[in-house]
Amino acid sequence: MCLNLTQMQSRLLLISPGQSYRLAPYLKAAERLGVSLTIVSDSRYSLTREVADGIQGDFTEPSALLDAIIAQAQTTPFSGVVASDDSTVELAARIATRLGLPTNSIASATLSHRKDLARRQLQAAGLPVPEHWQLDLAREITPQLQGLPYPVVLKPVSLSASRGVIRANDPDEAAEACRIIARIIAPLSNPIERQTLLIERYLPGQEVALEGLLQQGVFTPLALFDKPDPLTGPYFEETYYITPSRLPDAIQQRIRQTVADACRVYGLHQGPVHAELRIDGNQVWILEIASRTIGGECSRSLDAVLARPLEEYVLAAAMGNPLPVERRSGASGVLMIPIPRAGVLRRINGVQEIRTLPHITDIRISMESGQVVETLPEASSYLGFIYSAADTPQAAEQALRNAHCALEITIDPLLNN
Repeated sequence: MCLNLTQMQSRLLLISPGQSYRLAPYLKAAERLGVSLTIVSDSRYSLTREVADGIQGDFTEPSALLDAIIAQAQTTPFSGVVASDDSTVELAARIATRLGLPTNSIASATLSHRKDLARRQLQAAGLPVPEHWQLDLAREITPQLQGLPYPVVLKPVSLSASRGVIRANDPDEAAEACRIIARIIAPLSNPIERQTLLIERYLPGQEVALEGLLQQGVFTPLALFDKPDPLTGPYFEETYYITPSRLPDAIQQRIRQTVADACRVYGLHQGPVHAELRIDGNQVWILEIASRTIGGECSRSLDAVLARPLEEYVLAAAMGNPLPVERRSGASGVLMIPIPRAGVLRRINGVQEIRTLPHITDIRISMESGQVVETLPEASSYLGFIYSAADTPQAAEQALRNAHCALEITIDPLLNN
């Protein structure tokens, strides 16, 4: 049933790569809210009708794209702009600015996309970020790796989902990490993002993720996820997300306040926020503050603990009609199914059996037989997602672990020519 809100008859722009995981949830949310959604994508070829019927252009050369959007807005105005992914937050801010619509500033959107700039801004404001340095791939590498307080973590300044994030315990491992990351970021269009690495002091402790929403500068937390598997490297593969968090209430409050403070320092005041933090004792360290929702299809894990799908809150807020956040009792979790080895995916057995396991609400496989798959640090996709819901976080987590054990994945090695 559509909401009886005048603004819900308006039209929104969704800026999204044509093959994004996030397209389907936003399209469903728009249909439920009675919203007309126009998709701006970088692909003319898509099996999704809404992408093919939308506006296409080169995200790296937005001038012509902006002209097409403005021309359409003159006949059928838009009431808001939403970015689906990390790669589109800056472009969405530019488009909204040109259309005179509510948006984060371009500068704040850039901070939420560029880890190196964000670290500098947060440190200057006195917020807790890891000790860090920049490395220029255009200069000789070895001297830049001397004197670092190993172990350290090297990462691209703009990628997400742990892609290209590598722990190094000494200068030799750091040099090899530089070679790997340079290969990963070589296709990037931005020259700074293509030749700059961020180096951080490695921090021990547990990682968490906080999902929230900003409206007129007020931060509303939606869910705090524990990541129960230790993330110690050399790569930092995301696997289990469980909510609500089992951390002490005082630490949870510190996490929420730290993220709200970081948003203020960035200058963010509108839209979704996804934050990654590491907890070492009582110390909360900021790893990432992104002005987007949680990635992939992980947002479905929130369906069991929020009264509405996450995307409905985001779309309604973008039109200036924020929905009251209503929470359900209980716990939920998601497993981003890891890729055990690189090669050619042959089969995944056990899917139907997993659907019948206690507390498992769904399993979605994202890859097809015959597809070449990669592991971290190169990988940019998951095999799929498994979801659980239970009375307690412990039960939600155990259900996912049982499901993962029941999954049989066959991957053949690639043949070298």
